[in-house]
Amino acid sequence: MRRVLIVGAGGHGLVVADILLAMRAAGTNLDILGYVDDDITLHGRQFLGLRVRGPIAAWRQLQPDAVIVALGDNRRRAYWQRHLAAQGVRLLVARHPSAVVARSVTIGPGTVLAAGVVVNPGTTVGAGVILNTGCTVDHHNHIEDYVHIAPGAHLAGGVTVQEGALVGVGAAVHPGVTVGAWAVVGVGAAVVRSVPAGATVAGVPARPLHRQEDDL
Repeated sequence: MRRVLIVGAGGHGLVVADILLAMRAAGTNLDILGYVDDDITLHGRQFLGLRVRGPIAAWRQLQPDAVIVALGDNRRRAYWQRHLAAQGVRLLVARHPSAVVARSVTIGPGTVLAAGVVVNPGTTVGAGVILNTGCTVDHHNHIEDYVHIAPGAHLAGGVTVQEGALVGVGAAVHPGVTVGAWAVVGVGAAVVRSVPAGATVAGVPARPLHRQEDDL
């Protein structure tokens, strides 16, 4: 039985806990140790029947067989996943039993696939990715590390989403488009052309957000 620890007890941490509980109910051999979180107001509290065991540094004393970094912020998740991997910690993939993933798909360590996710053939998914509730990733996509595809977002075929990018709730991405590293696609956006690294786009069709400093 694998002893698994959840890093983060916020909203995304509870989503991940629910996925692990569903995996266990479906027959995956897991002993879920609870959460660790640096928010001291959470220490000792219970969520979904699992206790917050202390700060993130407490992972050493708890001696898990694997951890999953359940932090919704892409940069924080990247930091902690890299830090823990450097310590030799194994990173678990959390995959809800209702997720539909083609057999040819590759998934990196520490990635979360929430309820209702669909990933079609020829796609690669990197490390520490969040494929959130009900999102769809069509054929031959390339999803790099620490990306978040938010609930209800849809990626057409041949899309590339580079490291750390966020595709917002209900957004749609046109075939063959690239979303650059650490870019943000707004809620409900229709992305019909590639998004530069670090840009924030929104709207239908998606356009860069106007910044006040552009007028100076």
